[in-house]
Parts: sequence; structure tokens; C-alpha cells
Amino acid sequence: MPTWLINQLTDAYLKKDIYQIKVLNQCWFFYQSLYKRTPASKNKTNRMP
Repeated sequence: MPTWLINQLTDAYLKKDIYQIKVLNQCWFFYQSLYKRTPASKNKTNRMP
């Protein structure tokens, strides 16, 4: 998970901003779907755990 998304999610959870949490959750699933479609050799940075 990219650090910018971790920071945004942390902030949203601390503020209990349900709308922001839902948007960021959708963002994460979109990011994952893009990651899975690209060849592994291109994705050496921000690897998913």
C-alpha cells in the first residue's frame, strides 16, 4: 500500500470520516486492480506486501 494512502486512511479513521474512508477504500481496490494488470518488472517500487 502506498504511503500516501496509508496517511490518508489514518487521518480519515482518526477523524471518523466515513465518506473519506469509503472513497479511500475504493481507491485502494482500484490501485490493486491496476497493480495486478501490469507486469511485475515494471512495479519494483511500492510493492504490495
